Amino acid sequence: MKSYEALFIIDPDKESSVKDVITNITGEIAKNKGKINKEESTGKQRLAYPIKRKKEAIFYKLDFSIDPSAISALNASYGLNSDILRVMITSK
Repeated sequence: MKSYEALFIIDPDKESSVKDVITNITGEIAKNKGKINKEESTGKQRLAYPIKRKKEAIFYKLDFSIDPSAISALNASYGLNSDILRVMITSK
């Protein structure tokens, strides 16, 4: 297992149901046999430039360990989630 860090930019319109979005995010990692090490939410912040006509977004950072072959599956599933505006997964 290798350590990764992910930054999620979540749609600000989903602020009332952000816990459900985070549950979906962490559920995908658990589904791919990963382990979450640290979670951090920095709340709603203004974006440097609009993404999908949104000027603000909710930022969520996640440190986790997972098999490197599962990263492409995670990127694909997060790309299909309409509540996530952007996601960036980097190795630590």
